[in-house]
Amino acid sequence: MGITFHYRDIAFRLKRLSAVRKWLLSSIRNEKKAAGEISFIFTDDGSLLALNRKFLRHNFYTDILTFDGTRTGYPAGRLKPAKRKPDTILSGDIFISIDRVKDNALRYGIPFSDELRRVMIHGILHLCGYKDHGRKNMSVMRNKEDEYLKRYNS
Repeated sequence: MGITFHYRDIAFRLKRLSAVRKWLLSSIRNEKKAAGEISFIFTDDGSLLALNRKFLRHNFYTDILTFDGTRTGYPAGRLKPAKRKPDTILSGDIFISIDRVKDNALRYGIPFSDELRRVMIHGILHLCGYKDHGRKNMSVMRNKEDEYLKRYNS
């Protein structure tokens, strides 16, 4: 149980694993949740586009896809619990396109590491139940991201 990091078809490797893991676990605890099995899978645009097409029927690039592993019928097929786990335990797979994160960092004029952490906490917040569709939901999500990014940097 806990948070693991995996790499698919890319040379990228996450730095400061222990500090990042500690920050993510602290963020989860702050949301009154616990980490079950959470996997971050860092990959490229092509892999994430294929997943986006297959599972969401979206034909566009994205920086992140989060699959909640606590629900039956889990689309990625890795975790198929017989019943729903308690809402306080988070499990799932968070796929991140390093290509998109790099492009977004350049577009917004921020360091790659800051954008990567924003995307990572975004995935955790999805597992916590936060949504990002609609203006109000997006505002709540951005405020939460900012809150946890400040905690990482402090």
